[in-house]
Amino acid sequence: MSDAGLSPFGRVLRRWRGARGMSQLALATEAATSTRHLSFLETGRAQPSREMVLRLANALDVPLRERNALLAAAGFAALYRESALDAPAMSALSRMIDFTLARFEPFPAFLVDRCFRMLRANAAAAKTLAGFASAAPVWREQPPNILKLTLHPDALAPHIVNFHEVAAAMLTRLERAVTSSGGDPELAALERELRALPGMPDASGFPAAIEPVMPLHLKRGELEVRLFTMLSQVGGAQDVTASELHIETLMPADAASEAVLRALAES
Repeated sequence: MSDAGLSPFGRVLRRWRGARGMSQLALATEAATSTRHLSFLETGRAQPSREMVLRLANALDVPLRERNALLAAAGFAALYRESALDAPAMSALSRMIDFTLARFEPFPAFLVDRCFRMLRANAAAAKTLAGFASAAPVWREQPPNILKLTLHPDALAPHIVNFHEVAAAMLTRLERAVTSSGGDPELAALERELRALPGMPDASGFPAAIEPVMPLHLKRGELEVRLFTMLSQVGGAQDVTASELHIETLMPADAASEAVLRALAES
């Protein structure tokens, strides 16, 4: 059956089933229902209960933002709130994020959202990036996007010694984020924009698996640092905004790089 013959909920459900590579049998088993009932839900011959929508969303590992969309397609109100980071309800989380960013000093740390926009950064991050910044427009975007800053030819790209390795790892990470989100339009647009930049590796150069840490070798004149990235996800979040946040930290890969970062932090 084409998607045109499905119910609104059925179209969204089938899209997620396809994104996760699950058959009706596999999903029905995971969600503790029958393939017949699942087929009826997709075609609109049966309407899901709110509980069933959430069971299916859980079985498909649907992000909170898209769980609300799945609920809406079934005719239910959103379950998960989406709060601004500076909203009163987020004050405790906001304070702990600032606390965490500060504790990474003198090493750079950034708070990043689902589209890799840098929402907050510690002082070390600002000082480290300043050593490579220019007057190019990409540096003035607000909020800055860490993938653009890394891969754009007017940003960090010319100063990355291992650029091909970094670009392949970042594009692989972005591609998987697009898939995991069920094809988020903003993420998909970002992927198209970055792939169109000059010097990007083709798919054959992508790693088969993302390594535990990504090495980043930066050099501009006398300024040289070897770093690796660490990611920290905000866990247990029941707010859409909070669930999409993570902290990205640049740690020194050797003693010389640590000394450079400490000197930059004191400057």
